[in-house]
Amino acid sequence: MNKYMSYMHRFNTTRRTICLKSPKLTRTSLWRCFSSSCYTGPEVLRPKKREGASGNQVTKKHRKPRTSCQQVLEHFDQQYSQELGDLWESVRSALLDPQSWQYGVMINRFSAVTDLPQILQSQGFSSLLPQTDGFESLANGQSVMSSSQKQARDSLLKSHYISRDPIIDSQPQSCSTTQALDRNLQSEPSCSSTHPSLRCYINPYPVRFPSQAHRPGQLKQYYLLNAASLLPVLALQVRDGEKVLDLCAAPGGKAVAIMQCATPALLCCNEPDPHRRAWLAKTLESFLPSSLSSRVTVTAQDGRSFGQREVAVYDKVLVDAPCSNDRSWLYSPDSQQGAQRLKEKTALPALQVQLLRSALSTVRPGGVVVYSTCTLSRSENYAVIETVLNDCPEAEPEDLWKELALPLSEHFSFTHSGGGAETLISTSSYRRRLGILVFPQPSRTWGPMFVCRIRRRK
Repeated sequence: MNKYMSYMHRFNTTRRTICLKSPKLTRTSLWRCFSSSCYTGPEVLRPKKREGASGNQVTKKHRKPRTSCQQVLEHFDQQYSQELGDLWESVRSALLDPQSWQYGVMINRFSAVTDLPQILQSQGFSSLLPQTDGFESLANGQSVMSSSQKQARDSLLKSHYISRDPIIDSQPQSCSTTQALDRNLQSEPSCSSTHPSLRCYINPYPVRFPSQAHRPGQLKQYYLLNAASLLPVLALQVRDGEKVLDLCAAPGGKAVAIMQCATPALLCCNEPDPHRRAWLAKTLESFLPSSLSSRVTVTAQDGRSFGQREVAVYDKVLVDAPCSNDRSWLYSPDSQQGAQRLKEKTALPALQVQLLRSALSTVRPGGVVVYSTCTLSRSENYAVIETVLNDCPEAEPEDLWKELALPLSEHFSFTHSGGGAETLISTSSYRRRLGILVFPQPSRTWGPMFVCRIRRRK
């Protein structure tokens, strides 16, 4: 821990100012979306120009340190000390230290990214998913990309795009170079002939990689996120040509991740709330080329009744359910909003059960549903799964421990019964199949993220 703190002191005192234009979304509009979603990415830092400085010189706007909502914290102390036991103390420590939170960088395969992995590695990042046979198969749900295919892909990217380092290159470009860059960014990359694989880079320290601004007609190179939020997408195992439903899709990070893993015949992104749906649409516009518009659609149905309208239509369904987002709720801006959220918390399990039942109706026999939340709450995780399994005899939970938890235990801290960090041997096979939970820990701050995969029997 002393080594970690020493590193952070050196990092905070020596890091350079990074010049980027900021998104036009305001803090107020973003907060409205944070309050009811499992958004797990970093906050946007809005650069501020210094008076008398050139357009390329910016400094980060200073903000007051985050303070936790005492009312929410007291509720968490009471609930999670019972549900997690001694584990809650370390989880609590991680949640109450936002400056220590880590973030992942998911590379967008549809944009010019040939130099980005090298840039990330130079900053201390490494790949979340080692490109071995098992992991590449996990990340793309199908075949392993050969070295010759990777070389052909890289050669194709280099021949079609001008690569610009978004982190280091802060010097003004010549007019001709800037125009060429804009032309290439605005071009429509087609789906690669080689099979895609999900690429995400993580850092063992809380290094803040800069956000990229939304620019209409231009694709972003990467998406910043809590790397644990990729687990539901990996569990989904999407393959080319499948029909996929993202039942609660806003703000769109998992939909973007799905499209990094494969090229489905259809990805339906559903979001009934108009404000969140607008945010979803902007996310899709920022990361997916318009040539995919026939494959990626946005709908506005009530997720609880989706299964009544479209029965047995989809091969894979993701239910990233509305939940008591622990990270966001803990930092409610005032006690009034904190109290309101805690009041609404009691109604969430019933909503989550309805959404999961609906998802099981809309998936075809033999297809799978992945249920996920970003809360530690047992009533919104394991209890929801148990309720639905009791009511739906066609639903069969699947064990994700060997597939996800064990291979990624180097990076994430897992538990699989909701009552502490039990060992794999000490819990029955059935209990393991109820889901896995990533819980934040000091120096491993990923999560919370709960994931369960259910297959509909044929």
